[in-house]
Amino acid sequence: MGWEEEFAKVDTKKLLATFYFKRIPTPPKMPKDFANCFNPPPYTLPAWFTEEDLDYFASKYRATGFSGPFNYYRCFDLNWELCAAWIGSKIMVPVKFIVGDIDLMYNFPGIREYIHGGEFKEAVPQLEQVVVMEGVGHFINQEKPQEINDHIYDFITKF
Repeated sequence: MGWEEEFAKVDTKKLLATFYFKRIPTPPKMPKDFANCFNPPPYTLPAWFTEEDLDYFASKYRATGFSGPFNYYRCFDLNWELCAAWIGSKIMVPVKFIVGDIDLMYNFPGIREYIHGGEFKEAVPQLEQVVVMEGVGHFINQEKPQEINDHIYDFITKF
């Protein structure tokens, strides 16, 4: 059975709450008994997300399913092939990079070392600053909107 079918067995709202509100910065693990692993205690909504937000997103996924997000991951190889002409290219514009310290991607093995160890700066020579916001996950613009707006404003006013 494919992942779409597995996801379809689970209450969409509970599934999204589990993914959206996970505050442990470790890569997700998909258990063999996937459909029965979403029985967490009642979730607590963070201040930056409302019940109406969750209902809205759940209604959209109920209507369309999860094929769209899964297709993104299915296309990794194709994306690499299509972007092959730009391998080794550098980003040649000024950049301020902002990430949350509990974002799953920031905590993916090797990413912190890449960002802070010099390789990121090699690929982005005009990298001006890396900002790691404490206690912030993947939805950084929703979790800390004023701080993000301040960072963006401070950055663009230099130009």
